[in-house]
Amino acid sequence: MLSKLINFLRACWRPSSDRYVHTGPDSAGRQDGLLWYKDSGLHLVGEFSMAVVQANNLLEDQSQIESGSLSLLDSGPYGTFVGVYDGHGGPETSRYINDNLFQHLKRFAAEQNSMSVDVIRKAFQATEEGFLSLVVKQWPTKPQMAAVGSCCLVGVVCNGTLYVANLGDSRAVLGRLVKATGEVLALQLSAEHNASFESVRQELHSLHPDDPQIVVLKHNVWRVKGLIQITRSIGDLYLKNAEYNKEPLYAKFRLREPFKRPLLSADPSISVHELEPHDQFLIFASDGLWEHLSNQEAVDIVQNSSHRGSARRLVKAALQEAAKKREMRYSDLKKIDRGVRRHFHDDISVIVVFLDSNLVSRATSLRGPSVSLRGGSRSLAPTST
Repeated sequence: MLSKLINFLRACWRPSSDRYVHTGPDSAGRQDGLLWYKDSGLHLVGEFSMAVVQANNLLEDQSQIESGSLSLLDSGPYGTFVGVYDGHGGPETSRYINDNLFQHLKRFAAEQNSMSVDVIRKAFQATEEGFLSLVVKQWPTKPQMAAVGSCCLVGVVCNGTLYVANLGDSRAVLGRLVKATGEVLALQLSAEHNASFESVRQELHSLHPDDPQIVVLKHNVWRVKGLIQITRSIGDLYLKNAEYNKEPLYAKFRLREPFKRPLLSADPSISVHELEPHDQFLIFASDGLWEHLSNQEAVDIVQNSSHRGSARRLVKAALQEAAKKREMRYSDLKKIDRGVRRHFHDDISVIVVFLDSNLVSRATSLRGPSVSLRGGSRSLAPTST
């Protein structure tokens, strides 16, 4: 009884400057042109920071952080959920994931009264099935929806355990303190599904032994059937069911020969990590960040500054690198409007989750603070020009 009272008081009596409140001017984040950011907030076992920068004409990245109950039941489990969804071909799939995946996870967690690999896998499967059924229904009027898809990166911190699930090439990186040297080293936690990796190409060849053209080098980039780099996703029905790889789908998406089995998978790679006291923070980001920063560079940027604004600093560092590669000034890059900006960098979504080891170890008894926040908006750019 006493421990419950202490936990309640702890959640209520945080300093007002740090407390996450939905009514403040920064509660839903701030916007600066094509950049959206939430510099600091509190989740169940520490602080967090978020940032999104738009490059596409329509923002294809979506992201979210949810902290508190991970179930439909009051009994929990409790923890923090992080999602980064990097869409391609349009924003419809990533938006659908943002609206549905966490709700599916809560439903399955309630059924099992716990968090597990099985709960997460079922949530991914239900999201995939729900979106594909939507595409099938809309096929007569919106056939191009069959060529829309999304990567899907999820992290769940629950009862001192971290689950990382991934489809595609977004990435989760842990910053881990090495006590002997004081260094904080980067440890990649997510497996990437991109045909640029030889191991991924070998996996595809083993799954499709009768198709020597399952991966094709096109414009110096390895692609599945010469069309797409990622090998696992939500959506992309045109590469999962041959019935939707035909007219009226645009010719550039149609294959010459019908396929017998799905070319892409929606089965996530899931890893489980017991958090340790020297695990400092987690970086979840779409590949737009990792195109310009290495894992260690990103970890160093977070480690060498205050927690507040960490995600925004990572986005800025990536944009500075993007500008440098094009031999232009960062200030000039920021002036380029959405759409045209995509020629210089991709949409970038970043969520940095800090881990307070004292709170992680007591996570089973914690109940607050409760957070529900989505990165950016449907489009960060002004609606009128």
